Amino acid sequence: MRLSRYFLPVLKETPKEAEIVSHRLMLRAGMISQQGAGMYAWLPLGYKVLRKVQDIIEQEQNRSGAIELLMPTLQSADLWRESGRYEDYGKEMLRMQDRHERDMLYGPTNEEMITSIFRSYVQSYKDLPLNLYHIQWKFRDEIRPRFGTMRSREFLMKDAYSFDLSKDDAVRAYNRMFVAYLRTFHRMGMTAIPMRAETGPIGGDLSHEFIVLAETGESAVFCHADMLGKTIPGPDTDFLGDLTPIVSDWTSLYAATEDMHDDTEFTAKVPEDKRIAARGIEVGQVFYFGTKYSGPMGAQVQGPDGKPVTVHMGSYGIGLTRIVPAIIEASHDENGVIWPVSVAPFEAVVINAKSGDAECDAASTKLYDQLRAAGIDALYDDRQTGAGGKFATADLIGIPYQLIAGPRGLAAGEVEIKHRKTGERETISIDQAVTRLKTLIEPARRDTV
Repeated sequence: MRLSRYFLPVLKETPKEAEIVSHRLMLRAGMISQQGAGMYAWLPLGYKVLRKVQDIIEQEQNRSGAIELLMPTLQSADLWRESGRYEDYGKEMLRMQDRHERDMLYGPTNEEMITSIFRSYVQSYKDLPLNLYHIQWKFRDEIRPRFGTMRSREFLMKDAYSFDLSKDDAVRAYNRMFVAYLRTFHRMGMTAIPMRAETGPIGGDLSHEFIVLAETGESAVFCHADMLGKTIPGPDTDFLGDLTPIVSDWTSLYAATEDMHDDTEFTAKVPEDKRIAARGIEVGQVFYFGTKYSGPMGAQVQGPDGKPVTVHMGSYGIGLTRIVPAIIEASHDENGVIWPVSVAPFEAVVINAKSGDAECDAASTKLYDQLRAAGIDALYDDRQTGAGGKFATADLIGIPYQLIAGPRGLAAGEVEIKHRKTGERETISIDQAVTRLKTLIEPARRDTV
């Protein structure tokens, strides 16, 4: 994409309403535009990141054996009355009536609807286990939306729902999602720590939140330092096998959110030199809640003995529109965002340091075409503006690698590669530049973790 033809409304000044780093940078980098209290339009640069986040989530959900579908945003209130949650949910639920005066709601979550779908089509234990997921927009009427898309009223979420014949089977499904989440967040360049958590209005007695440590985090978190360096399960993980050892290895170390934290337990289980007290951002949560919904809604299958069995369920959420700012909170500097390659809107940017100079124009265009031919997602800053402004824009929007073509270097047959994360600069011959970028980008892009 040529930047002169792209829609990238970057801002020089920081908007006053932005309270945290990610909100400031997402507005300044032209990623989002506020359209109302807690509601944002995702502009092209931000939407590219959101789509790359979604791709990784879908890949890992599919790998774990979950099956994708799509449910509507509007739901019938009757389903929620069946589960008993309609009156209990509170003012966060956006309620309305259609033209026939039927009570409707804009879905804040989908336990009721997926249970209705399940009971309509699944009749036998032979069809279990089953895990269905979708990625859909949701709405919760937050009393105080803030921090940009970190806590917005409208948000994009992946929610998966497992159905199993027994609690033991349901815990195995829980473990599959637990491991899938470890892989998902690691592939996005984040260190996400699973922490014991309250189940809240979702229900049940088993839950973990996945927390990214950040100074601006909403919650206090406490954990064993060894949680930060643990090995992530690899792409060859057998999701049909027993994942209990992996989950037990992670949960054996103390890690808890503020609601679940106990000072006595923390000091008893964690040596003083291993204690971490920090703040964190929740990017996902997994729940086992048994028959909380399947019971009142009559979701049963015929068991092996021919008798009806009420299925055990779990739910597993990831907030996509929270992940994007969480990555920024964890990966930025004073100049802007620093994207991991796996979710970067563009993997490399060609910077023409002197637009209008015939040699710079020709070399930059050729390099851009070569990058595209090599399969690299590249941006070309071909704007008729000074080099300083181009460097500032490239740093602000966080492209992992900058390929800089200037008159002095080209006269020597060379260009520069700047690593956004480290600031390192390499001088390299024009002929080797694209090959060098491929060796930098492809390993980071591959599904190797």
